[in-house]
Amino acid sequence: MRIEKNTVVSLSYELSDADGNILEKTDTPISYLHGGYGGIFPLVEEALHGKEIGYHCSIAMEPDDTFGEYDSELIRVEQRSAFPANVSVGMHFEGGAENSEDMLVYKVTDVTDDTVIVDANHPFAGMPLNFSCTITDIRFATAEEISHQHAHDDHDHHHHDHGHTH
Repeated sequence: MRIEKNTVVSLSYELSDADGNILEKTDTPISYLHGGYGGIFPLVEEALHGKEIGYHCSIAMEPDDTFGEYDSELIRVEQRSAFPANVSVGMHFEGGAENSEDMLVYKVTDVTDDTVIVDANHPFAGMPLNFSCTITDIRFATAEEISHQHAHDDHDHHHHDHGHTH
């Protein structure tokens, strides 16, 4: 069987930086719905299209293909009083993007007596990355998966409430 639109693809992968340091690695294969649903990097999806189980590839990706360039406008200086007393570097807070409805996750990068500096850039933003993966399984997606536009695993019951019953 080959990977085509509306198949669910399982793969194990390693994501590494330009120096070969592993940034992320799967313990168990992940699954995504193939066919332009945004379940995986578009460049990876392109490389896997039409391939079979056991196929292995390694794809060098520029920031444009992954998490975008580092954006200094995503760094904000906030009043310390706006945060909990135990605020510390490395904590994550959700907050609205400036002048927008979007929610971003800000990581605390610095804490002083009066201010907290937070950064909403993805940790891998601006980095060329290498994605190396092996296809472990391919199956046809169910009608429900296609309507939800993502894969459902046995142990992964995301019940998105779109106002319909299962």
